Amino acid sequence: MRAVLIVNPQATATSPGGRDVLAHALASEVKLDVVETDYRGHALAVARSAARDGIELVVAHGGDGTVNEVVNGLLADNSGVPGRADRVPALGVVPGGSANVFARALGLPRDPVEATYQLLQAIEHDRSRRVGLGLADGRWFTFNAGLGWDADVVAGVEKRRGKRASPTLYTRMALACYFRPPHGRPPLTVRVPGAEPAAVRTAFVSNTDPWTYLGDRPVHLNTECSFDSGLGLFALRSMAMPTVLNQARQALRTKSKHRGKRLLRHDDLAIVRIDAEEPVNFQVDGDLMGQRSSVEFLSVPDVLTVMV
Repeated sequence: MRAVLIVNPQATATSPGGRDVLAHALASEVKLDVVETDYRGHALAVARSAARDGIELVVAHGGDGTVNEVVNGLLADNSGVPGRADRVPALGVVPGGSANVFARALGLPRDPVEATYQLLQAIEHDRSRRVGLGLADGRWFTFNAGLGWDADVVAGVEKRRGKRASPTLYTRMALACYFRPPHGRPPLTVRVPGAEPAAVRTAFVSNTDPWTYLGDRPVHLNTECSFDSGLGLFALRSMAMPTVLNQARQALRTKSKHRGKRLLRHDDLAIVRIDAEEPVNFQVDGDLMGQRSSVEFLSVPDVLTVMV
């Protein structure tokens, strides 16, 4: 088997020693090339070339941003047609970031050494699964995407690249963006099949559960969402403090369905469209994609093979 290992040396939990151990272990099972990323978009370019060259396995060692780039590179020539996972390289993930939401949602170990051992076992026994992904404005996402408040938080954290990403930093930024949203809080209009358009103040789209992690604590929004179902939508009609605190409490304390008078929630959606009266921040998998006034989110089932 030919494989490429893509390492983000700037990721929180990666190190030269860990990279060498991982590369040595993989090289015992596959014919391996190792690439360290130098700039944003580098992992995407390497994964795209690997897919076009017929490489059978691409391993991402980094955080969720690295995984997202690799996935977008692997599927760069796939226009969103389901059931074509056998036409692109399989994906392997060895967590190396701070949150590692995609890997943890798959049940992979957080420890890079343990994750490497599990990956080697998956290669040896040809153990994999197919997963569905989301596609938003031409960008694939593995676990979540959104417009408004969550994207404002991502934008704020990205401005502080010199600081270590941590639950404390994200919490502080969430509070700052709540009380002083950088672009105001223009109304959003959500459109889903079979329902009337709904006005909301912020919207979160999930491809799995949990939506993210706050340190060791999972954050649950659409608890019935998974890699085998459609997209989940979680939107708030009001950003009043009692509404936000009630939903935050439920997100951190329970896996049951959220409830609330100001909550709009849908599960297993094939398509979601969100329009804004003016451009707002847009994020996928925790990476800022810029500003958008309209985004269509699609669920694409069985589009990627992951070694587990």
